Amino acid sequence: MKARLPKEYQNKGAGNMNDMIRQAQKMQEQMGIKQAELAEREWSTTAGGGMIELTMTGAHELRSVKIKPELIDPDAPEDLEDMIIAGVNAIIKLVDDESAAEMEKISGGLNIPGMGF
Repeated sequence: MKARLPKEYQNKGAGNMNDMIRQAQKMQEQMGIKQAELAEREWSTTAGGGMIELTMTGAHELRSVKIKPELIDPDAPEDLEDMIIAGVNAIIKLVDDESAAEMEKISGGLNIPGMGF
């Protein structure tokens, strides 16, 4: 004897799967649009108590580094080097964290390979 599902449940699997595929495609399209927007967006941050200001795009392209003249000490170049490194690391983290938060809004927190940022 074969068990049969009630008529309202029959042949729903294929339809549900098609709906899920359409939703995934829509999400992927939205994420692609958001990725392009984020790649063009610029973020700025400071380091060294505001002595260095950095601007970077979402594509991790460093657009500008502004250094206050009083920070430039020819006898201690390593201080400036350390602040630049700290600033670059800070802005990369800022860009990555905010980009991930924007993408999570679209994906609802799903971690789908190939669809993340």
